[in-house]
Amino acid sequence: MNRPVLQVALDLVELDRALVIAGEAVTGGADWLEVGTPLIKSEGVRAITKIRDAFPDHLVIADMKTADTGAIEVEMAAKAGADIVCVLGASDDSVIEESVRAARKYGVNIMADLISVINPSKRSEELEKLGVDYLCAHTGIDQQMTGTDSLELLQKVIGKVNIPVAAAGGMSEKTASAAVAAGARIVIVGGAIIRSSDVISSTRRIRQTMDQPVQDTGPALNPEDEIKEILSLVSSSNISDAMHRKGAMTGMISICPGTKAVGKAVTVQTFAGDWAKPVEAIDIAGPGDIIVINNDQGLHVAPWGELATISCINRGIEGVVIDGSARDIDDIKKIHYPLWARGMVPNAGEPKGFGEIGAEITCGGQIVSSGDWIVADESGVVVIPKTRAYEIARRAREVYNTELRIREELRRGKTLSEVMNLLRWEKK
Repeated sequence: MNRPVLQVALDLVELDRALVIAGEAVTGGADWLEVGTPLIKSEGVRAITKIRDAFPDHLVIADMKTADTGAIEVEMAAKAGADIVCVLGASDDSVIEESVRAARKYGVNIMADLISVINPSKRSEELEKLGVDYLCAHTGIDQQMTGTDSLELLQKVIGKVNIPVAAAGGMSEKTASAAVAAGARIVIVGGAIIRSSDVISSTRRIRQTMDQPVQDTGPALNPEDEIKEILSLVSSSNISDAMHRKGAMTGMISICPGTKAVGKAVTVQTFAGDWAKPVEAIDIAGPGDIIVINNDQGLHVAPWGELATISCINRGIEGVVIDGSARDIDDIKKIHYPLWARGMVPNAGEPKGFGEIGAEITCGGQIVSSGDWIVADESGVVVIPKTRAYEIARRAREVYNTELRIREELRRGKTLSEVMNLLRWEKK
């Protein structure tokens, strides 16, 4: 390998889509094509054959993730047309040994995937002695979502072995460059390419950064800033998908269409339009926060209006969500402030001081604690528990990126049913 190899992981479940994306990736400069585990599980080893036939001049990797019956699975992949077969580095030594023997018999190479290996440095040395040809320092998708750094794993392996090491797991333009600078000979890119609306350009940019690697990629965002940045990009619908249809409030209406609010919740419990605690919460909330109010006991009286809204603007408060009614709607619309409510009514309550600020409340059918993240847009309001905010934000970005690619395929003339292959995946 005279230059670092760009391997594109075709982690899709539809073979026809994989073939189109592979062609675009090759045009953009991809060197190797990986038939991803989801594609093999969905389409069988025939997917390996189809990719091999379509791209005879490119190495084809079969990501079998073999954990047992090494000889059988390597033989299957080799006969289907693979050049390299991936096995799990965490597998028993006997599995690795059988995989290597079969690889020598059928003229293919073995790449050992270090995903979930407890001691990657030690295991890397063992795997090299067992005869594997490549190592893959791989941080899995679910691990990435919780913040595990792929480059940290790579650095634990580089220098421990003499065989080429691949970097995998959330690789992008930025991290691909850093991986090469750290010593990776192969960079495996999945989502940043296959979910792109412009696969050719995305592949080309990553190829260019690999050819001019930079170790220092600049300071990373702290987790709070990264959460805010991602949640500002994605929609409440993306987040609902990432949370498996959990977290969405019911009945919330955007009073000022076209607005969006992203921030941490300051919770308020009040009763029957008592607006004392909601207004007091304005003084407690900080810039970027969202006041979330449960107005118990009906929609006939409002705990919120124009004057409270002006106070929020003065304090830099991101938005307000009310399980109840708001009033002064025409004035609030002129201000165009991010406000969501269950209804609207002209009646104001009295400032009696009942209720509490900062307690766990129920709003729109969802439990909300102070510090939980709120994302509100025209589709509605979702609550993200603070303990999972980083993970959910990153998963929502994956949903967002997937939809970018689907939109591009729809633009080219496919129907949504065709793209999603609905007939195949209907429950039987």
